[in-house]
Amino acid sequence: MSTIKVRPDVMETKPYAPGLTIEEIKEKYGLDTVIKLASNENPLGASPIAQKAIIRHAPNVFRYPHNGNPRLNKAIARRIGVDEKNIVSGNGSDEVIDLLVRIKAQPGQDEVLTYDKCFSMYRLMSRLCGVTFRQIPREAGYRQPVKALAAEVSEKTAIVFVTTPDNPTGLAVTVQEMREMARSIPAQTILAIDEAYIDFATPAEDYDMRTLLNEFPNIVLLRTFSKAYGLAGMRVGYGVMSPELADFIIRARAPFTVNMLAEEAAVAVLDDDAFYNTTLDVVLRGRKLFTDELRAAGCEVLDSQANFIMFKPTRDAGEVFEELLRKGIIVRPLKSFGLAEYIRVNMGTDHENKVFLKTLKEIL
Repeated sequence: MSTIKVRPDVMETKPYAPGLTIEEIKEKYGLDTVIKLASNENPLGASPIAQKAIIRHAPNVFRYPHNGNPRLNKAIARRIGVDEKNIVSGNGSDEVIDLLVRIKAQPGQDEVLTYDKCFSMYRLMSRLCGVTFRQIPREAGYRQPVKALAAEVSEKTAIVFVTTPDNPTGLAVTVQEMREMARSIPAQTILAIDEAYIDFATPAEDYDMRTLLNEFPNIVLLRTFSKAYGLAGMRVGYGVMSPELADFIIRARAPFTVNMLAEEAAVAVLDDDAFYNTTLDVVLRGRKLFTDELRAAGCEVLDSQANFIMFKPTRDAGEVFEELLRKGIIVRPLKSFGLAEYIRVNMGTDHENKVFLKTLKEIL
C-alpha cells in the first residue's frame, strides 16, 4: 500500500493503455519481422519532406520554440481555410482536450458528457480535472447517439464530446446530424467534435464539420497530424474554435508544449500534397479490400469512414488476436473499450494488407 496520498480521483484512474509495440512482439515471440496494424498510424510512414525538415532544424534544438507556434497556426489556418485566430495547436489533440476541460468545466459542479465505448482521453482528462464524466449508451449498431446526447444536456453540461469518424467503430455522423444537434443544445455548452480521422471520410462534404464553425460559436473541432499526416511520434494536433474561446485556452496552456522539430515537421507536411494524396489512396483502397474480404470470410464488419475497420471474427476475438501476434501481426483487441468480441485493424501498405488477410483466413 502506498504511503503517499494523492487525490482520490487520481488513485481511481487507470492509465491509458496503448497498443503493443513492434519491439515488444519481436522480443516475446522471437520474430524478425512484425507488421503493426494496431494504432491507426500512417501506412506510408513519415513524409520525406517532413523528415528533411526535422534533419535541417535539428541543430537548433538548444533553442526554445516560438511560444504558441504562430507560424504553425498560420499554416494550418491557410490549409483548412479559417483565420489563424481560430487555431490552437497543441501537443497532440489530447492537449487541446485537456485544456477544454480545464477552462470550461468546474469541478464539483459541471459535467462532461459523451457516449460509451469511446476514446478514453475524454474520461481521463475529465477525471484528472476532478470533473464528473457521464456516458450514455450508443444506438443500435454502435452508432453515435447524437439525438440522445442532445436530450441529455443540462445546465450542468460543460462539454459534449462526439467523435466522427468514431474510434473504435469508424462510423461517421453527417454534417446535417451535427447541425441539428448543435441547434438543440445551449449556446454555453461546448460541442467538441473530434475529427482525428476526418481526412478519410468520403464524400468529404457530407462529414467535414468546418461549415458549422460560423453557425455555432460553441463548436470546437479537434484534429491531428498523427494519422493522414504521419507524425504520430511528433505529437502535434490542434483545435479549431471561436477566437474568444481560443484566447481563453491560450491563457491556460503551459508554454512551449509543441516542440521545435514537431512544429517544423508539421509545417512541412502541410505542403506535401503528394504524400497526403498517396496516403488517402492507400487507405481507401485497403479499407475496401478489408471490408469486402472479411465479410466474404463471414466476419461482421462495420462501415468505416476511418483508416481502420472494426470487425467481429468468426472465432473468439481474444484467441484470434493472440494467434495473429504469434505470427507477427499486431492488431487491436477491443476488450478495453467494452467490445471484447471485436478487433480493430488499420490499413497498412498493400503488401501488409495482403499478409494480414492471408494470415487471418488461415487462423479462421
